[in-house]
Amino acid sequence: MVVSSWRVIGDRWGVTDDEVAQSFPCDAWVAHPTLVAWRGVTVHAEAIDVWPWVSQVRLAPYSYDWIDNGGRRSPRAIVDLPPPAPGDPFTRAAGMQLGRVLSVDPPHQLTGAIAGAVIAYMLVQRSDERTTRLLMKIVSGLPRPLAPVLSVGDLVMARRQLLNWKQLAERKSGLATYAQRGGWG
Repeated sequence: MVVSSWRVIGDRWGVTDDEVAQSFPCDAWVAHPTLVAWRGVTVHAEAIDVWPWVSQVRLAPYSYDWIDNGGRRSPRAIVDLPPPAPGDPFTRAAGMQLGRVLSVDPPHQLTGAIAGAVIAYMLVQRSDERTTRLLMKIVSGLPRPLAPVLSVGDLVMARRQLLNWKQLAERKSGLATYAQRGGWG
């Protein structure tokens, strides 16, 4: 995929240039994107412990529930769900199913389409540590004038989503305590 050098405000948060240069599964779904944005966070847990939270995006958005979930709280415990599969609803907000899963490779990636955008979540296990890079990329072919609005809005909501998953996965793994005591620098 060729991405123009055209950038918009809020198109990157928490990612490195090397991560931005990676290929993501969402790249195959939008031929001529008008918006390309990346988000990322380090989670002090193994990918296998982060994956259940990411796959629960099918139940709730995990961002600001009072905004995009009709005030309903996203689950704070792992729910027994069947594995995600292409064609499944991608997420749920305010009790409504939204979007659809396009591709999945547990515990490495989940990609879905929603509201004119394609979002890929990638979990990259660091080989030298018991940490995972939780990366998100959003691509959209919506009209170019909408790109800055979508980028900033997504930045606010996606940042909260990734930080919520980070907190929930670290709480379960117990590795966050080690990291807070000085492990992993």
